[in-house]
Amino acid sequence: MAKSKTGQAFSATLVSGGLYKRNQGRLVRQLTAIGLVAVAIFGAYSLYNALPLAMSPGMQKGIAVAVVVISIWLAYRVVNFPRFADFLISVEAEIGKVTWATWDQLWRSTAVVIVLMVLLALLLLAFDIVWQWFFRLIRFLQI
Repeated sequence: MAKSKTGQAFSATLVSGGLYKRNQGRLVRQLTAIGLVAVAIFGAYSLYNALPLAMSPGMQKGIAVAVVVISIWLAYRVVNFPRFADFLISVEAEIGKVTWATWDQLWRSTAVVIVLMVLLALLLLAFDIVWQWFFRLIRFLQI
């Protein structure tokens, strides 16, 4: 992983607006930022519902919107922080090396998993019935 600009602190990058390695790791960085913003939106919604009812509705909404806006800026800056951006660039490069299964292999594997889960469920049902019968036979269960 490239280690340029490692001496730069995260607090120093908060006020800058530039992009770090603009065209590298673009998809992973965008999806990471979207995920961070989605978590922030759910958190702001929870905060909005948790704020005291004595507070005016405008103030409740203002606080929630401020949390979302600050979170959007932080998500944008986090994915452009050099060390984290280099990590995400490396992740995208490694994902590109993965050999993905074909649709036919995927369907066959899914069928195998489903059939095995049904067979295991039936086996556990059989064990349950046998143990219930045994415990009732020795009068351990009185149902």
